[in-house]
Amino acid sequence: MGWVYLYALVDRTGKHDISELRSLQDWFLKYELQTVPGVSEVSALGGMVKQYQIKVDPDKLRAFGIPLNAIQMAINRGNQEIGASVVEISEAEYMVRATGYLENKEDIGNIPLGVNNNGTPLLLKDVADIGTGSQMRRGVVDLNGEGETVGGIIVMRFGENAQKTIDGVKAKLETLKK
Repeated sequence: MGWVYLYALVDRTGKHDISELRSLQDWFLKYELQTVPGVSEVSALGGMVKQYQIKVDPDKLRAFGIPLNAIQMAINRGNQEIGASVVEISEAEYMVRATGYLENKEDIGNIPLGVNNNGTPLLLKDVADIGTGSQMRRGVVDLNGEGETVGGIIVMRFGENAQKTIDGVKAKLETLKK
């Protein structure tokens, strides 16, 4: 196994920032390119990975008598998140994980924490600000000194024909360009 092809996502129109390009890489290109015969993995480089961020107000937690770990438990319950495990198939390990159902900031804000002294439902948005931001960055990709971009590395399966895999990736990228 080894990498055989490196590509960059370039938006010459300027309509998409690097976080949008990274989302395109992570949620579309990666899956499409993994269908090419000979491709083992598609790894992303650069960009900003979007995430939901919950900024809890400690004064509100104290006022309602809610411990911080109760917030984490409520989010896990609200998202129906299930832990991960590893399955070994043909000398390769695959991480298996079930992800939750929260789709936007409003869903997160409406996670119930319990009830207040008046019996009114207490929601996460009552004790925290919910927004979006980016994960801590782990690297930057620059294309020919023209500025930051997002890229991908194609890793080929062991024993495959490198030229056939590269030709397949190039053909797939050509169909996906639009």
